[in-house]
Amino acid sequence: MTASTQINTNDRVIRKEGNLVSDMGGEKVMMSITSGKYYNLGSTGGRIWELIAEEQTLDQLIQVLAAEYDIEPERCGEQVVSFLEHLLREDLIDITVSSGV
Repeated sequence: MTASTQINTNDRVIRKEGNLVSDMGGEKVMMSITSGKYYNLGSTGGRIWELIAEEQTLDQLIQVLAAEYDIEPERCGEQVVSFLEHLLREDLIDITVSSGV
């Protein structure tokens, strides 16, 4: 999937290997071994990173996060997609596009 492709609810997301992640003051920070870049994922981004250690659909992520953070699923979905698109542009995640079956 390219960074310009829209992520759909049945698409599957998993993080790529090759990143060092650490907790710092309740937030996750990460360094990409491949690019040498550092990222502050924050607390919510860190939670998403934890969840995508195993492949998840976008819908699964939204449902878990909406419940944990007591936020409307639609609003949660917008924010999660925006975050995932950033991770995708940085080549930190893989997305498997749903076949629609």
